[in-house]
Amino acid sequence: MFKNAYILIAAIIMSACSKEKSLQIDVFETASNGNKLTRLTTFSVQEDKSSIQLNPDKTFQTITGFGGAFTESSAYLLNKLSKDNRKKIIQAYFGKEGANYSLCRTHMNSCDFSLSQYSYAPTKDKALKDFSVKEDKADLIPMIKAAMQTSEDGFKLFASPWTAPPWMKDNNHWVGGKLLPEYYDTWALFFSKYLEAYKAEGIDIWGFTVENEPHGNGNNWESMHFTPEEMTDFVVNHLGPKLETDGYGDKIILGYDQNRAGLKEWVDVMFATEESSKYYDGTAIHWYESTFEVFPEDLQYAHKKAPNKYLIETEGCIDAEVPHWKDDDWYWSKEATDWGWDWAAEDEKYLHPKYVPVHRYARDIIGCLNNWVDGWVDWNMVLDRQGGPNWFKNWCVAPVIVDPENDEVYFTPLYHTMVHFSKYMRPGGQVVDVKHTDEELQVAAVQNPDNSIAVVVFNPTEHQKSFTITLGELSKDISINKQAIQTLVLTN
Repeated sequence: MFKNAYILIAAIIMSACSKEKSLQIDVFETASNGNKLTRLTTFSVQEDKSSIQLNPDKTFQTITGFGGAFTESSAYLLNKLSKDNRKKIIQAYFGKEGANYSLCRTHMNSCDFSLSQYSYAPTKDKALKDFSVKEDKADLIPMIKAAMQTSEDGFKLFASPWTAPPWMKDNNHWVGGKLLPEYYDTWALFFSKYLEAYKAEGIDIWGFTVENEPHGNGNNWESMHFTPEEMTDFVVNHLGPKLETDGYGDKIILGYDQNRAGLKEWVDVMFATEESSKYYDGTAIHWYESTFEVFPEDLQYAHKKAPNKYLIETEGCIDAEVPHWKDDDWYWSKEATDWGWDWAAEDEKYLHPKYVPVHRYARDIIGCLNNWVDGWVDWNMVLDRQGGPNWFKNWCVAPVIVDPENDEVYFTPLYHTMVHFSKYMRPGGQVVDVKHTDEELQVAAVQNPDNSIAVVVFNPTEHQKSFTITLGELSKDISINKQAIQTLVLTN
């Protein structure tokens, strides 16, 4: 009798508990104190807490993905390392327990982060009979294939040309100049041949940006200039129709592909009419206009101009710097300078002060998420201790730095910063409304397809902060260290 009574009471308790909702939160932190995606389970919460209120009933853009770029430089370096270190890096970027990158870029023809200048069609011939991607077969294609084999979820890959072959241009040079109108159809054919060649290698290209940095880059490395009107003419009358005719009409075409301050001029032309926007699937942007400004008004304007199209950050990096080797403190210090520190016009110098590398990444990605950007792609995945190889000696920093001579790998704090977003905010998720009362904190939230909510909180200040995060009637008190990024994963 007593045994049956105990069973009944236990059943009632279990039934009652099953009807209660409990807010489960996993907290991962990267901070200047040495935490690297460290799981936190205890918190020293202060009395003066701020609040973070989630409202998943109000949603914004759908996430396309996060990731980095496959460059010849990165791929070449991987092949200089031991098999174990190559696997370690690929696993770190594409493994489910690593960054789990979901959106990546590569270059079509050479770029500054190539070992030399090359084109898939070096011979002047409108039919492109000698087209070949043989230059990519030693390093670049094997790196992409290794990533594909490692990624359980798969990733989208888009390609960007820095320039057409010099023989198609009005200056007959790798750098600068414009595509001659007589070669518009030939250049469109080039894109189609690239898709075909990569498909033959077992690689499916998701889409393209039409031209990397169509304003040029100071006559330095591979480039080709377009005005908004010229690019739109090329896309509407040549590239779009050619891809459609050749059975590639499903490939994504992103226009522009340069800094955000020029966005308004471009989207006004690209999306002026139904005809002009017919083949554009969205807009690509970079971050080099400033070391601190996200340009929210420009991003909002671009979204309103084409609310149903992609808005993707396709390139950003710590540029004009030689990487600091195994020195985490530097990445958390306000010592980095960019190209504009030396070269920006005097009236634009204010946009290029010294900055903290980790802060720049976290601030920009959060700012983008809160202003309709649906994808964010880093530049090189791997560079060496010099910040290359780079045929132009345009040194930059990557999240992973290697020393091929000694077969060593350094995962910088920038790598862990990317993981806070790429691993936990998944494609198909939606940015959700979030309100927070501490203006010094920066916050973005995404509800994933599995209904989990990933919240990234960034504390750039020099003191610990505490907050109460609330979802409906459920809440939890959290503390975040000084100079820290946290990802909070909420599951019901």
